[in-house]
Amino acid sequence: MITKVAVVLAAGGLVLTSLCTAATAADPFTLTSTMFKDGTMMPQKIANSQANNPQNPNCVGENISPQLSWSNPPSGTKSFAITMVDPEAGGGAGAIHWVAYGIAPDVTGFEEGETSKPSPKFVGGKNGGGKDTWQGPCAGPGAPHHYTFVLIATELDPKELAPGLNRQELLAKLAPPAPAARRVTGTAGLVGLWRKP
Repeated sequence: MITKVAVVLAAGGLVLTSLCTAATAADPFTLTSTMFKDGTMMPQKIANSQANNPQNPNCVGENISPQLSWSNPPSGTKSFAITMVDPEAGGGAGAIHWVAYGIAPDVTGFEEGETSKPSPKFVGGKNGGGKDTWQGPCAGPGAPHHYTFVLIATELDPKELAPGLNRQELLAKLAPPAPAARRVTGTAGLVGLWRKP
C-alpha cells in the first residue's frame, strides 16, 4: 500500500510536499495513535468540551488529547513541531486546533491527555482561539471532518522559538522565503475523522 502525505506550508507562498511511500521506503517517518487509525473516526472524548467552548453545541467531548507516537525521524532532526487542523471548518476556510513545537529529538510521543495542559515536553503555540494547548474537534452532525495532524521534523534547537507562535508564524520560521534555508528535515501525517454523534 502506498501512503502519501502532502503538507502545504503557506509561508511566503512556499509549498512543501513530502511523499512517504511505504511500499518502497525503508523505515519511513511515521505518526500513529493507539486511539484511532489513519482515516478513521476518533473517540468522542478527544472532542472539545462545553466547559471550554460553551457557545458551540457541537463540543460534546472531554477535550482529552489523543495518544500520539512517532518513529524513524530523518537524520539531522533537532526538534519536532506538530499541528492539528480541520480543513473543512468555516466552509473550507479551516480551523487551527493545535500548535506545539520545541519538542526535543528524544521525545517519541505524547500520552493520552498529556497535551491538554501545559508540559515541559513542548512549547505551546497559539491555535485559532488563542489557546496554547490541545483543543479538540467540534464538527457538527453530517459528513465527518478530516482533522489533519502534521508532525514536522526540524533543524531548530528545541528552545530556539519563543512561545505563542501561531501556525502561520511557525511555518514562516520553518520554511522562510528564498534565499533563506528551510529548517524542515521531514514530515509525517495522520488524519482522524470527527462529527457530532
